Amino acid sequence: MSTSRESAGRRGPGAKSAERRRSIVDAAHAVFAERGYNAGSFQAVADRVGMSQTGLLHYFPAKSDLLLAVLQRRDEVSDTVVEPSAGFAESVLLKARANESIPGVIQLYAVLSGEATTTGHPARAYFTTRFERLRTGTAAELRALQQEGVLSPRVDVAIAAASLAALWDGLQLQWLLAPDEVDVVACLRDYLDALFARP
Repeated sequence: MSTSRESAGRRGPGAKSAERRRSIVDAAHAVFAERGYNAGSFQAVADRVGMSQTGLLHYFPAKSDLLLAVLQRRDEVSDTVVEPSAGFAESVLLKARANESIPGVIQLYAVLSGEATTTGHPARAYFTTRFERLRTGTAAELRALQQEGVLSPRVDVAIAAASLAALWDGLQLQWLLAPDEVDVVACLRDYLDALFARP
């Protein structure tokens, strides 16, 4: 049984600070998803979380620090939705479906990845690294499946990896604009079925 002292320790200044930081990141996530990084101001984040800009600066000295925290949080949320035992195709489809159910995740990604292509954007390095890691990781998984005989040896795994990333991002953008007309999971499944089809 926990003592009152232990409970107090868990709810002390450190815990309150962590909760406040998390609420700021959640508020910034919403603001950046709605307005983008450039138009999403510190003041808008502060207003949403109910604190002053000075208080906000205590937790995040620069707006770019807050942006990176938001992107890290987005990755944490998105990466926890897939069972470790899921196969390659299943994990792609599970994550695609789960992302649609998490408010703001796809919108934030679409807005910031587009903005990050501009010179000097603080998230440019994050997205450049993310895409490199995604292409490399996907190609490695496909190569392993190729060696197991699951994937045709005629498939260029590097091209397939880049194509999957591009298709997924494009479908999510279309889904944001017309959610009742675009089924991201169905389109991805069709691509994966074709990719793994044996001659």
